[in-house]
Amino acid sequence: MSENPQITAVLEYVESREREPEERAGQLRGRIEELTAELVEFDAERENQRVTRKTLLALPAPAPAGEPDRPDVPAYQQILAAFADTGHPMRARDLRQALDLTIVPKNTEGIRSKLKRLTARGILTEPEPGLFAPPSS
Repeated sequence: MSENPQITAVLEYVESREREPEERAGQLRGRIEELTAELVEFDAERENQRVTRKTLLALPAPAPAGEPDRPDVPAYQQILAAFADTGHPMRARDLRQALDLTIVPKNTEGIRSKLKRLTARGILTEPEPGLFAPPSS
C-alpha cells in the first residue's frame, strides 16, 4: 500500500464499498436458492393436482341411484314375490308362513337373516325392528 495517509484512507473506503455489494449479492443468491426450492415444490404440487384431475375425469360415472339391484338367488326372488303378493309389511314368521315353510326356529332365523341382507342392500326397508317392507310401502 501507499504510505500516503490520504490514499490509504481512500483505498480503505473503496474496499469497504466493494464488500457491501458482494455481501448483498451473497444474500440475494441465498434467497434465489430458497425461492427456487419453493418453486420446485409448487410445480410438483401443481403436477399432482393435474394428475388427480385427469384421474378423476377418467373414472366412469356412477350408476344412477334408481332401482336397487334385484338378487338372482331363488330364495330372495321368492321373498320379493311374497311381498308383492301381500302388498304390506311382514315379519319373518309371517313371511315363513307365506312361503309355506315348516314352523321351526331355523326357518324363521334363516328368513330373518335374508330379510336383513335385503335391507342392507336397499331392496327392503325395516320401518320398525323386525318388520320388513318394500321401499315403496
